[in-house]
Amino acid sequence: MISMRILHVDDEPDIREVVAISLGLDPEFSVKSCPSGGDALTAAAEWLPDLILLDVMMPEMDGPTTLARLRESPSTNAIPVIFMTARAQPRELERFRALGAAGVISKPFDPLTLAASVRGCIQPDKRFAGARARFLKRAKIEVASLSRDKSELADEAKASPALDRIIVSAHKLAGGGGTVGLGEISASAFALEQCAIATLAGTDTIPSVENALDKLIDVIEHI
Repeated sequence: MISMRILHVDDEPDIREVVAISLGLDPEFSVKSCPSGGDALTAAAEWLPDLILLDVMMPEMDGPTTLARLRESPSTNAIPVIFMTARAQPRELERFRALGAAGVISKPFDPLTLAASVRGCIQPDKRFAGARARFLKRAKIEVASLSRDKSELADEAKASPALDRIIVSAHKLAGGGGTVGLGEISASAFALEQCAIATLAGTDTIPSVENALDKLIDVIEHI
């Protein structure tokens, strides 16, 4: 009996074929393939898969950009995404999780164990429940600090130190949220961190930071 629909996105036809065969070994998986991020957006909206396996390096629209576009649509913003990439350095893995990925599978992968790897990403160990609860408790405490920092952004003399503190808080939330499976917090915190960094560099604005901060606080308070 098929219980999970998986959309696989990769610009290499050979990899799409291998993934389809590999996941086909699991009778509970139904797989559809796409050659590009643009095609994936259409397929995800129409087919509404339970999970998306997304290549990172693709022409025209790469994996992170595709994920961002998926998160913009109400019909696809909650679909879990697993990145597949040959760039599996710890720094890259942290970035992908901060973007909201449910997991990362490294290339080259073992075709015989790919299905098990996918299940490992989407079925987090229950032993992490305590860590997730502790992280959420800390995140809700962090909201108070972020709110105080937001109130100081309007004061020119206090704005830069407040932005520095916001960057530190957002970075911790982005990494921690991805680690315990709270991708929505990670994605919002990563967006806030990047926005605050850009504002300090003079390429973004305080209102943008305030907007990103409000979004993160809303996410945390509604979990």
